[in-house]
Amino acid sequence: MNRKAYFNKVAGIGDKKYRTPQLESFLMNFVPLFGLKTGQNILDAGTGTGILIPYLINAVGPSGSITAIDYTENMVKICSTKSSHLKNVSVKLQDIEEPGLPLRHYDTITCFGIFPHIVDKKKALRHMNQLLKSKGKLIIAHALSSSEIRMHHKITTSPVFYDALPEKHEMEWLLKKAGFVNFRIEDEPGRYLCTSTKL
Repeated sequence: MNRKAYFNKVAGIGDKKYRTPQLESFLMNFVPLFGLKTGQNILDAGTGTGILIPYLINAVGPSGSITAIDYTENMVKICSTKSSHLKNVSVKLQDIEEPGLPLRHYDTITCFGIFPHIVDKKKALRHMNQLLKSKGKLIIAHALSSSEIRMHHKITTSPVFYDALPEKHEMEWLLKKAGFVNFRIEDEPGRYLCTSTKL
């Protein structure tokens, strides 16, 4: 089973398993650290079932917009159903590594819980840089530290067994090569937050 098939399989299970009061409380306090502003146009890359969307909407308000993408059909189906009442949310079946989105269009791109699972991180970062407006911001975030993610994945026998966040020096190198500056990485128990700006 490859990654795509795996995530299609766990879409419904994951939404019920991980959407807990504890995670909701965490996100309520975590997302404000992203520095989003009212009226911004946000791309939520690897949105999954859309768990971040309510918090993004709260940050950008009714004058802002969210484009939520995922490359698995079942994730998109669940996310679309949950977000159908939100006029400023658009949900698309799209791989962040592939073309199909407007260039220089987004103020911020968020990657919550997805970056370890991106196969070609260098390619994905270059593409995200192209999608951002000048001085646009990239947010790579997780509800676990990088070491906790490695431990979490290694207790499974799934296709994500080897998926991990790059070490700090490698992440900074990847971001620099993709055209990002102003790196800030916070990697601590219970959370990971990497912010950078398009050059």
